[in-house]
Amino acid sequence: MGSDNLSHFVRHEVQFGFGLKPEVDAHLQRAAAQVATRATSLEELTAARRCAPDQLEVLVALYKFHFYQGDTELAKDLVFQTLIKASKQGGFAFNWGELGPDSAAWEDPRSPARIYLYSLKALAFIRLREDDPVEAAELLATLKRLDPQDVVGADVIRDLLEGVCSDD
Repeated sequence: MGSDNLSHFVRHEVQFGFGLKPEVDAHLQRAAAQVATRATSLEELTAARRCAPDQLEVLVALYKFHFYQGDTELAKDLVFQTLIKASKQGGFAFNWGELGPDSAAWEDPRSPARIYLYSLKALAFIRLREDDPVEAAELLATLKRLDPQDVVGADVIRDLLEGVCSDD
């Protein structure tokens, strides 16, 4: 099978989430396609946010972009914005210390609760990157409590934390 035939079977678009407006998805797709060109990618992400300021998936794309560009502070700010919006949209407390397994639909991949969990994971990674293993461990303990099956893949961050702590 030639590469031309193979392209019919491979989806070239990134799946950013569910129920995105076509215009927002188009901006996100262009941002992903232009990720090597930082300014163009950021323009598309900014346009997506203007179109859908409360769309959690847009905030996730923005915080990932800024994190990978090395702007940890802006990424962290966007993670907190995402956590706040997800908790409001999901109808549960923002303070993760107040949350339990029954506080939200954590297992529903289409829920704001799932994005909240992914964002807690992102915050744990940022805290680890900021050389704050204590807070990273606390966030990971919260994720273990809310997501005992580790659907969001927090074990990857746990392994990094263990590696960092064993090096000290």
